[in-house]
Amino acid sequence: MSAVSGPGTYRRLLSYLARQRLIFALAVFAVALDAAGQGLFFYLLRPLVDNTIVNPDPSFGWWLPALVLLSVVVRIIGNFGGVFGMEWVGRTLIADLRRELFARYLDLPAENFDRESSGQMISRLTYNAEQVAQAATTALIGSLRDLFTVLALVTVMLIQSWRLTLAMLLLVPVIGLVVTVISRRFRKISGRIQDSMGDVTHVTEEAVNGHEVIRIFGGQAHEREAFERINADNRRLHLRLSGTQLLSSSMIQLAAGLAVIVLLVIAASEYMQAEVTAGIFMSVLAAMVACIPPLKRLTRMHVVIEKGLAAADSIFQVLDTPAEPDPGTQDPGRVRGAIEFEGVGFHYPDSDEWVLSDIDLKLEPGSVTALVGRSGSGKSTLVRLLPRFYAPQRGSIRIDGLPLTDFRLDALRRQIALVSQDVVLFNDTVAGNIAYGALAEVSHEQIVEAARQAHALEFIERLPQGFDTPIGEDGSLLSGGQRQRLAIARALLKDAPILVLDEATSALDAESERKVQQALEALMANRTSLVIAHRLATVKRADRVVVLDQGRIVEQGSHEELLARPEGLYHYLHRLQFQDAEQ
Repeated sequence: MSAVSGPGTYRRLLSYLARQRLIFALAVFAVALDAAGQGLFFYLLRPLVDNTIVNPDPSFGWWLPALVLLSVVVRIIGNFGGVFGMEWVGRTLIADLRRELFARYLDLPAENFDRESSGQMISRLTYNAEQVAQAATTALIGSLRDLFTVLALVTVMLIQSWRLTLAMLLLVPVIGLVVTVISRRFRKISGRIQDSMGDVTHVTEEAVNGHEVIRIFGGQAHEREAFERINADNRRLHLRLSGTQLLSSSMIQLAAGLAVIVLLVIAASEYMQAEVTAGIFMSVLAAMVACIPPLKRLTRMHVVIEKGLAAADSIFQVLDTPAEPDPGTQDPGRVRGAIEFEGVGFHYPDSDEWVLSDIDLKLEPGSVTALVGRSGSGKSTLVRLLPRFYAPQRGSIRIDGLPLTDFRLDALRRQIALVSQDVVLFNDTVAGNIAYGALAEVSHEQIVEAARQAHALEFIERLPQGFDTPIGEDGSLLSGGQRQRLAIARALLKDAPILVLDEATSALDAESERKVQQALEALMANRTSLVIAHRLATVKRADRVVVLDQGRIVEQGSHEELLARPEGLYHYLHRLQFQDAEQ
């Protein structure tokens, strides 16, 4: 993925604003009113001084205050309309970006989630989206308002005395220098700030999710030091950005001060005394001084724009990432479950090391196959190929003779149910977690039956609201065994012909395991089951045991057959891992 250029990024942001073009146009009109009201007020300074103070003129008695009041009312209306319109467009832009980014997260290939931390992804959706909206709305509308204000004030100055107005030209080269030289530093620091915010989010998320482990193992000092280091980096980057911003603002203020000095010198000269009245001088001086705040804000807006462009680059990189490839067109309905791996080889995209090599394996419909091997032997990678989270670089995988690439993704994954060791539950009710996703339309009776088969009904009925009880984030209000049984109930309810189990009973105590083993036997009946096995009971129940080592199949057969080979790897692993379980 390559970053989008600054101008290209901003043009793309403006395309989002086009969706709210009417509100945006009204906001621009409102800020133009605000600027016009301010210009009118400073124009009126001349008659206020010359015709009411220096040389009083009774004819100015009523309409001059009325015009001053009009300028104030116009400014109030313009300011309200500009700020509210800007907020409307900005919040809509944030909602649009977050919606598109979240939708892209749901479609990204699995490798993106393996490569990037969840903290970075969350920060992009929250912090970066806000920065983008600031650049596209707050900075743009604010810049237009300040630009209109400067134009209105310069117009007033030109009308009053074009010669005095030439002093303003001192500001032009300074502004150009600030924009061209310092802006690149803004962009560089802003990009590093966004990365730093992702690190802050990531470390915080780990500390919150792992609070029990941190306390048990005395990791508070370690986590505190890690957070302090990242937090200090974030602080330094923000201070560097503020220092650069203040430097540019100070340069504008210095140029404005020099312009005022030149104005005073010119106005006091004999050449200008006949032309410049007290009212003209006050009007031009006040307008020139009033130009300083919007000019300083314009340089600060440039900071906001650069921060927003850096944030937009990171968001558009994700939005431009191709979704999970889905070239298949076939939907054969419910498959029988005959699975065949033929010459399968796989390595991860960022590595040349083969994780799986020359995998040849056939699973008959309704059979149970246990995968056994050392840690890192490729067991989890092998089962991840089945739902096409990854595609093998070599060989092919077929279900009922049809290559996986010919299946539509939704049709393929409809055939597979998953129960993993790391149970994933959602911040919803018990029923919502059992009947999740495509299962949401099933009847309550079906949910109850799935819970009964998973031996989960006994603890669900004891919950305060039964199936309607919220279980907290990731099921935090349930025990490990209860969470595992909810996952099994979800798989039972799906009734898929292919089942993937990643040691589904690992979190259960002995009593719960016996109950769930009975549920798993019913779940695996007439289904093709691929089981990552660590426990002896699971291996014994399998029709075939496949032993993996360094990404290759080194042995396969029944439990008894492999155990009868004293020189084999399975016999060695059994002696190390399963001996205590048989005693």
